[in-house]
Amino acid sequence: MEIFYFVVFGGLAAIVAGLELSKSNKDRINTSSAFNSFKNNYLLVYSLMMAGDWLQGPYVYYLYSTYGFGKGEIGQLFIAGFGSSMLFGTIVGSLADKQGRKRASITYCITYILSCITKHSPQYKVLMVGRVLGGIATSLLFSAFESWLVAEHNKRGFEQQWLSVTFSKAIFLGNGLVAIIAGLFGNYLVDSLSLGPVAPFDAAACFLAIGMAVIISSWSENYGDPSENKDLLTQFKNAASAIASDEKIALLGAIQSLFEGSMYTFVFLWTPALSPNEEDIPHGFIFATFMLASMLGSSIVSRLLAHSSPKVESYMQIVFVISSAALMLPVVTSFLVAPSGVKGGSISFSGCIQLMGFCTFEACVGIFWPSIMKMRSQYIPEEARSTIMNFFRIPLNIFVCLVLYNVDAFPMTVMFGMCSVFLFVASILQRRLMNVAEIHKSRSQEWSAEKEMTSEADPLNP
Repeated sequence: MEIFYFVVFGGLAAIVAGLELSKSNKDRINTSSAFNSFKNNYLLVYSLMMAGDWLQGPYVYYLYSTYGFGKGEIGQLFIAGFGSSMLFGTIVGSLADKQGRKRASITYCITYILSCITKHSPQYKVLMVGRVLGGIATSLLFSAFESWLVAEHNKRGFEQQWLSVTFSKAIFLGNGLVAIIAGLFGNYLVDSLSLGPVAPFDAAACFLAIGMAVIISSWSENYGDPSENKDLLTQFKNAASAIASDEKIALLGAIQSLFEGSMYTFVFLWTPALSPNEEDIPHGFIFATFMLASMLGSSIVSRLLAHSSPKVESYMQIVFVISSAALMLPVVTSFLVAPSGVKGGSISFSGCIQLMGFCTFEACVGIFWPSIMKMRSQYIPEEARSTIMNFFRIPLNIFVCLVLYNVDAFPMTVMFGMCSVFLFVASILQRRLMNVAEIHKSRSQEWSAEKEMTSEADPLNP
């Protein structure tokens, strides 16, 4: 393997280690022992859930190809997964507010385990059922667990700022360290032990079962709006009304869809971008490098969230601009660096530049997740939290399905350019969100001051 990959990986590892070891008390939030116990329990469950997800990711396409399916059929399976997440996942995920977030988390485990079991069958229809189940599980993963955490955190009376600690640690572990270990473990099962491409899915099912046991034994139930007189359609109407009536929620949903849409598009494009002439690149090692870059981002954001300034609405504008520039690199290098006509070989000079840009983008992803979680906890009403969060994923899933369906219709530079534009628009919307939030805050303060003055002037008038 070329030394370039080791230099990039080693450099990122050194920076992450340096940031973590150099944290002072000013960079940490003092918390209670009761909160630490609660946080560690959630981090254990979240890490197990993410292990079950990360183990599957690198081998889904490979498994389908070993069963003899072509690119078109595999593309249809992927579209079914995102379509299922958009349609059925939105309904099932929204039930978490009414039926309970703990119950929804257990449903995620059962649904994803069943999806893993279907991977043993080479039958296309069975695999399609597995993709539908996986799509439902994905919606639950990105709504039920966070909704349970925020509600339980508030129910136990912990300080609001302490949520940032859990968010940043969850991304550092679940989306960073666990992803790297899962990638290496999956590689060990498939290549070293020669257990075949279905082995990571069996391992994922085991981790999900362990996590489900922890949830059942240690989590208490919480709800959004458990009132009996509200059916699912009413929940949808209330969620849509909340988004339409509160500009902050609408802006937050648009920002999330733009960023995550660009992120998922990047997942499909980074391999052909780094090997346009079928260069031999170490996919697993590059994936681990990306996850290390994401850990760098989550390490940085943990310091930012530990301080009252800068506010999350402020620094995220810069993050979106940087991520936009990072995904513009493939477009820039296509004009400035002459393409190589030689097939095979090692990564090109253009590929090296793009890899550095992609690592920068992954660092932005590491900053994005805890930050968007923080903003969601501030702006989304508790009674419809899961429903609104699943509403946010509808435009995302539509976008990803369109990209998958037309992935061969546009040049790669056009796709990256589109993602770059989306991220720049996200930075503009983020600035608008900051301004709207400040105006709303100042008006609330004026109203409170006016109310206090009125009560002092006329104490007999309530």
